[in-house]
Amino acid sequence: MIPSTRGITPLRQRMIDDMRMRKLAPKTQTAYIRAVRKFANYLGRSPDTAAAEDLRAFQLFLINHGVSSITLNATITGLKFFFEVTIDRAECISKMQPVPVPRKLPVVLSREEAARLIASAPNLKYQTVLSVAYGAGLRAHEVISLKVGDIDSQRMVLRVEQGKGQQDRYAMLSPVLLERLRAWWREARAQGRMLHGGWLFPGRDPIHPLSTRQINRAIHFAATAAKIDKRVSMHTLRHSFATHLLEQKVDIRVIQVLLGHRRLETTALYAHVATEILREVVSPIEGLRPT
Repeated sequence: MIPSTRGITPLRQRMIDDMRMRKLAPKTQTAYIRAVRKFANYLGRSPDTAAAEDLRAFQLFLINHGVSSITLNATITGLKFFFEVTIDRAECISKMQPVPVPRKLPVVLSREEAARLIASAPNLKYQTVLSVAYGAGLRAHEVISLKVGDIDSQRMVLRVEQGKGQQDRYAMLSPVLLERLRAWWREARAQGRMLHGGWLFPGRDPIHPLSTRQINRAIHFAATAAKIDKRVSMHTLRHSFATHLLEQKVDIRVIQVLLGHRRLETTALYAHVATEILREVVSPIEGLRPT
């Protein structure tokens, strides 16, 4: 949600205007405002009066209070925008340094676990939601943003409008996934829950789509019902989609396009969790004779 413009200071309004001029995403705007507000609360006065040492001390304060590397770097990014763009004092941010973020391997389901998870969803609607996430590798917000018209059964693709990074792309649409989508469409239309040209997965009010909170509850319910002990989220299905494609010998550059990744290095992470590929590799110790 874009920050409200009512009852705010001229300084914050200027920052909001700067972000709007650059068409930053609403979530990005909210995160930047939160970062500056957090710093102002620590400082005890207007943030535009801060010096470089104040920002350095603030970073130490956050680290001493156990803030995660991801949160710390996000806060620095928000403050960087404020000092460099809004008040034109780039020298103030020079003593704040981003920190390395530990890279963890993603949780991946086996094909059998993915099938159990989808089958254990509360109803056909959520079974289809999870099927799209796994079958097309979409992010949660990309799934709930789909409209009926985004299904192109002639070209066998799903149109993803304004995905991450505000980029449009096409996702794959397999015959099995198409049949599941048609089954859901027939049920929803019969019950009057889907508007003509409306959301593919409408919420309680068909005018609005499902929320990410609703589908997160559904997938946690499904994971419990399927007796899957792994930490499962909607993104787990996306990770599983990419890993299983890699295990099927699909070119990693094709997977990069399907996922909408800008950098190949991001997609290459799945090579570390593609266990079927690892099992095909013969260890050099196999060539040694017993001593």
